[in-house]
Amino acid sequence: MKLNNKEILEQANACVSNGDYEGFLAFCAEDTEWHFIGEQTLSGKEAVRQYMKTAYLEPPKFNIELAIAENDYVTVIGKISLKQENGSIINYDYCDVWKFKNGKMAVLKAFVIEG
Repeated sequence: MKLNNKEILEQANACVSNGDYEGFLAFCAEDTEWHFIGEQTLSGKEAVRQYMKTAYLEPPKFNIELAIAENDYVTVIGKISLKQENGSIINYDYCDVWKFKNGKMAVLKAFVIEG
């Protein structure tokens, strides 16, 4: 059974929540691009892999409030908690807009602010 884009994203996020970052990356296109608006852009799986190694010292905790899928896009609004190097937890509000191509997560535009 073929998964729809929203189901793909849900499974990919479940991988991240379980610390299975390679499992997550399997859902991404080889040339995936992540645009953290106002911050940085990552190009390709290897750049995302390196980002996850430093940003996700522990698996992040997601609280998805809303997910909307239409055509090749899935938009998610929620909260994410990330552990910092000093052990503190920082909570963020986020809105991710994912573009899918051929069943893979190809482009991310992430709007993230400390909450």
